[in-house]
Amino acid sequence: MRTGRLQHMGRPEAQPTLLIAALLLASFAQAQSTTRFHARLSPVAMDASMRPTIAGSGSVSAELKGSRLVITGSFEGLRFAATVAQVRRSPVTGVRGPAVFDLTVTKAVGGTIEGAFDLTAEQMESLRLGRLYVQLHSEKAPDGNLWGWLLP
Repeated sequence: MRTGRLQHMGRPEAQPTLLIAALLLASFAQAQSTTRFHARLSPVAMDASMRPTIAGSGSVSAELKGSRLVITGSFEGLRFAATVAQVRRSPVTGVRGPAVFDLTVTKAVGGTIEGAFDLTAEQMESLRLGRLYVQLHSEKAPDGNLWGWLLP
């Protein structure tokens, strides 16, 4: 009977080491992958009484790396200073939903939006399904001035 390297690799004690190495490589590769999302911010649907107070545009980009979501963006042309920016979760794309995270926003008629968050598995699934969106409020539009859906 011949002994050699191939027989050594077949030993039961070598198999757990190979399995652990494969799992570590797979988790490292998954942790390093980045998924990008973008949203165009435009005026929120409104009734006629709100039209004189709502204007502007903007965009945001988001990167999901592992469970960490980083959002950056800008806006301009508001009629009144921005007050709040939030990531919101909708039960269905296109329908308003509750706030999930508060973003940092420039308190002016133009500026930047940013934030970084660790998402739960449910929030990551909502992001992948197009159910997370950014909503920007202003002084005269406390229920929303601009919004945009985070889509790949």
